[in-house]
Formats: sequence, structure tokens, C-alpha cells
Amino acid sequence: MPVKKYNPVTPSSRKTSVLDRSEVTTDQPYKPLLRGNSKRSSGRGYGGRITVRRRGGGHRRLYRLIDFQRTKFDIPAKVLSIEYDPNRTANIALLQYQDGERAYILAPSGLKVGNAVESGRSKKIEIGNAMPLEDIPLGTEVHNVELHPGKGGQIARSAGTFATVLAKEGLYVTLRLPSGEMRFINKNCLATVGHLGNEDLMNVQIGKAGRSRWMGRRPKVRGVAMNPVDHPLGGGEGKTSGGRNPTTPWGKPTRGYKTVRKENRFIINRRGKN
Repeated sequence: MPVKKYNPVTPSSRKTSVLDRSEVTTDQPYKPLLRGNSKRSSGRGYGGRITVRRRGGGHRRLYRLIDFQRTKFDIPAKVLSIEYDPNRTANIALLQYQDGERAYILAPSGLKVGNAVESGRSKKIEIGNAMPLEDIPLGTEVHNVELHPGKGGQIARSAGTFATVLAKEGLYVTLRLPSGEMRFINKNCLATVGHLGNEDLMNVQIGKAGRSRWMGRRPKVRGVAMNPVDHPLGGGEGKTSGGRNPTTPWGKPTRGYKTVRKENRFIINRRGKN
């Protein structure tokens, strides 16, 4: 999906680029699979206080119910449409099963309207088919991978991402995740063949502050621009660069600080390590 740039007729359009969305086949979602979002939290926790900064506002959206579990085994389905989903970076595909039921799935790259997909054991290694990891050959790219059998896909769900099947031994399959992390996953966990589409999203330039606000992202103020009472990097005579390693407003380091409290025996190599 290529990136489209605007003519520089205004300061913001000079920098702005968008996806042309040529893969999207309809702009009308399937209404029975839509749900109204409850009131958005704007980054506030149950106590009403901000727990995640820089969230709030944004355009109104309807949530699309996505089938992350793919539990309709051995029932072929046909792709009816490829659609844009405002709630995620990847596109989604509307399936119609032979029994008449419809469902949304994440749309892998190369999936076209009219293609047939299926889930279950020992299915063909074709884009969009879902099956247990033990049935997938080594070196295959997969997405929407379960961490626990039956829970639904949790890994590799954003645009352009995939995990790679590296090895099989006993009850576990070794995967290399999009972050570079390598870990064991139960061989009975389902995964979908192929990598997710919309890969060019990373090349899009937002272009102006207002477009970030449409997405629900509020402004970010640098710590060195604050007062000392508000941030450890604040204050100073004249402009300063901080004079210390970057931290959160509460003093925790933001680089090189380990946040994992205990080792996970399923993780072989953490991300960033060869």
C-alpha cells in the first residue's frame, strides 16, 4: 500500500503524507460486528487520575469485533472485503463461512477478496489459514500467535509484523518475535500464516499537530522545559540540556532501566540481545 504525498500548498501539507488505501475494498463496515465504544478513559485509571500521560480527545470510533481465536475449525470461509479499522494499524478482512456466519480477522499481506481461508489442524500453508504451531513448517512467517492455547492471538498483531517459526522440540515451538526476542510457545497454540499487511504505515508522516489530536494523542512537553517542581530535568539558569540521564517525572530512568522483576523461563533471548 504506497504512501501518497500532497502538493505543498500549505505549511502542513508540505510535510503530510497518507496511505492511498488501494487495498481497502469498501468503506461500509458490517454493522452486526460493530460495537459502540464505552466512554474513553483519556488515560485515567479507576481513581480518576491520569495514569497514562498524553491521551485524550480524538475522533469518535466504533469498535470492530475481531475473531482472534479462529475457533471455527474445518469450515471454509471466503473473504468478502478488506476494510480499514480505525482502532488498529493493520487492516481487517470480513469472512463469510459456509454456514453463513461472518467474522472479522486481521488481514495479512496478499489476502484478496474471494480468497478461501480455513482454520484447523493440518491445513494448507496458505496466507490466512490458522493452525497449531506444530503443523507449521520451520521458517514460516506467522502472525496473531496465541500465548496460551484457546486464549486468542496476542503476538504480532500490528501492521507489517510477523513472527518466524525457528525450531520444534517436545511440547514447545521456538519463535522469533518482531522485537527480536526468541521464546518458547506451546505447540498447540494457534497462529495464522503470513505477515500482516499495511507495511508502509511506518513511512507515513503525520505532518501537523492537529492530526495527532484526531488520533487521541495530546501534546508532549519536554522535561527540560518544565520547572524543577514538575520534573527532575526542569529549571536551570537559561536553557539547559538536563545535565543528567533522562528520567520520568517521578525520577525513574527511561533508558537502560530493567523493568522485568523476574526471569521468564519461556524467553530464550530478550529483545536487543543477539
